[in-house]
Amino acid sequence: MTLVSCKPLRLSKCVQRTILPLPDFLVPAFPILPSSTSRSFSSSRPRASRVGAAPIAVPPDVNLRLLDPPKRRGAFYRVEPSKTIEIEGPLGKASVQLPPFVRYGINEATRKATLDILDRKSRDQKEMWGTTRSYLANHVLGVSEGHTAILRLVGVGYRATVEPTATTVKPEYPGQQFVSLKVGYSHPIELGVPMGVKASTPLPTRILLEGINKEVVNSFAASIRRWRVPEPYKGKGIFVNEETIKLKAKKIK
Repeated sequence: MTLVSCKPLRLSKCVQRTILPLPDFLVPAFPILPSSTSRSFSSSRPRASRVGAAPIAVPPDVNLRLLDPPKRRGAFYRVEPSKTIEIEGPLGKASVQLPPFVRYGINEATRKATLDILDRKSRDQKEMWGTTRSYLANHVLGVSEGHTAILRLVGVGYRATVEPTATTVKPEYPGQQFVSLKVGYSHPIELGVPMGVKASTPLPTRILLEGINKEVVNSFAASIRRWRVPEPYKGKGIFVNEETIKLKAKKIK
């Protein structure tokens, strides 16, 4: 095969190049398949999650009520307004906002709540289906039993206390408590407890957080952990729940 190439500025001068066929010993023994037909790393077939379709068990002392969006006289909505589910239990109240395409139902005989979507072929609706179901299940568990987070302080001299007042932080609401940490700094670290969360220290090296909203409890636990992230050489730090860390070998010079 012979190719002719010409320079853009000098059209009169053309260069002829000859491409020789590849020798047999350089030809691959197996044909190279395109990337679309290549075998994936996993041998199992992909399977969609069924979290959204799973029913939610509602305890007898928990009540769920579907609230319609507020109606405005003369208002026109391009998108259907979202509805709200109000969850009330022995520990308090919570609410979950439903997307417009999510449908809610409950069987009073079996005390099972279910969620469904309008179009099961839509990817966006399927993603929010499972997310909304998880939010609702967490709130049902929160108003009936509550969510907890246990923090362990590992280190020489590490300890924590819950104080009614603070010197470095101003209270955000009346009666707010503060978690005071002594974790190796020259001054104590004071963190305000969010509203709806109860903090206690059953031991000087343990912090117990309780609340209805799982997101708020875990977020406050993460903000406490941020002051002493567990390090892999001595194993010191603030650990949340069953968190562990794999120790590394010490660096020897």
